[in-house]
Amino acid sequence: MDLSAIPPTPITHLSETEAMMADSVSRFAREVVLPRVREMDEAEAMDPAVVEQLFEQGLMGFEIPEEYGGAGMNFTACIVGIEELAKVDPSVSVLVDVHNTLVNTAVLKYGSLEVKKKWLPRLATDSCGSFCLSEPVSGSDAFALSTRAIRTDYGYKINGSKMWITNAMESKLFIVFANLDPSKGYKGITAFIVEKGTDGFSIAKKEQKLGIKASSTCVLNFDDVEIPKENLLGEEGSGYKIAIGLLNEGRIGIAAQMTGLSMGAWENAARKNNCG
Repeated sequence: MDLSAIPPTPITHLSETEAMMADSVSRFAREVVLPRVREMDEAEAMDPAVVEQLFEQGLMGFEIPEEYGGAGMNFTACIVGIEELAKVDPSVSVLVDVHNTLVNTAVLKYGSLEVKKKWLPRLATDSCGSFCLSEPVSGSDAFALSTRAIRTDYGYKINGSKMWITNAMESKLFIVFANLDPSKGYKGITAFIVEKGTDGFSIAKKEQKLGIKASSTCVLNFDDVEIPKENLLGEEGSGYKIAIGLLNEGRIGIAAQMTGLSMGAWENAARKNNCG
């Protein structure tokens, strides 16, 4: 089918479903999130009731198929939702963004059937997720990581640490990147699923930030963390490609946050100016 003669859809155009999503999320943000923004920011903590209602509203499973308990919507609907939340609170928006664009997408694209059956219903309904790539010593090269994984009879054992991990305090699932074969450089990087409560896994220092303070950003430690072979995400050595692909989508989510934040600031300033 030749599509060359069809003009591209304007980027300002939303489908009926996407427009309805924007209205719904905007209303939720004003009615549920807005009254808690100052309190959460001052406490530097996410209100568990807000997280619970994000799940109830289907905002934590935009692209997860309905058969797994998700909303079964498209990527644009997800980005629209992230933008609308950011107009009111970028802390809540980044929680939703990382969970949807990085964690959910990782499981959807690279998880085995067993992993999908186990985790997608939970990610859609009650379990937040984190994306664990950055490390203290890797600097601007996120793939020069020192966290190591070795094979065991049971599966894999992980040792190392991660830094600046968003959603760490709220999450139950962690997508962790570790090098399974350092001799191969970045080609040895492999992605794993680590569940909260696994022996040797701990959430350490919570960072104090200048902004977006209700969003948790923490250090994670892995001390002989043993996980089953079923927790491999994708193939051994494919972690670099997985991370690059996921971050491409995640960056669009970050852009939506910044657009939403700027629009929210402008609209709020305009309202106050009109009130005299």
